[in-house]
Amino acid sequence: MDNRVRYFRFMRGEMSQAGLAELVGVSRQTIVAIERGNYNPSVELALRLGRALGTTVEELFTLDGDTR
Repeated sequence: MDNRVRYFRFMRGEMSQAGLAELVGVSRQTIVAIERGNYNPSVELALRLGRALGTTVEELFTLDGDTR
């Protein structure tokens, strides 16, 4: 799964990983792992990330090779 979490963090005023983690209730290390593609978030966390970043889950995450 590919993600654009880092991109949307920067679009939200260069929000820090720690700031995003606090908003969604996880550790900064979890955000790091998600951004690196080492961890796929639960549906609940994906929805929280979308809300915190002002976007949709579909904009944040795509399946590998999905160009939609």
